[in-house]
Amino acid sequence: MKTILVVDDEFDIVDVLSDLLTAEGYRVVTASNGREGLTRAAEAHPDLILLDRMMPVVDGAEMLRLLRQDPELDRIPVIMMSAAEGRRLAQELGCAAFLKKPFDLNTLLETVARLVSSEDARAVPFSAH
Repeated sequence: MKTILVVDDEFDIVDVLSDLLTAEGYRVVTASNGREGLTRAAEAHPDLILLDRMMPVVDGAEMLRLLRQDPELDRIPVIMMSAAEGRRLAQELGCAAFLKKPFDLNTLLETVARLVSSEDARAVPFSAH
């Protein structure tokens, strides 16, 4: 079973994504900020991270920078999510994809499935929706 870490400070989004991804057969781990996300990533070694860009404590960009410095976690593909424009930043930080909120749930599921099934998700072309 593939594990997905959802890091977002909006509890409604975390609940919707957790329910949706669990129904699709994924194991879901959650965190409400980047600091907690780093801890959960180290504990769970997820196959994919859904990461909000704007959060308190440690934002998504900083969490991703710290994640990429950890040799045990740096290969985990990340989908950055934000209501603000962030495609360029997401691509510069090495994200596999960017989803602008509100996003289509089918697009999310397709993107997740594509990335968790790839042998090397970091080699999959960047996608933005």
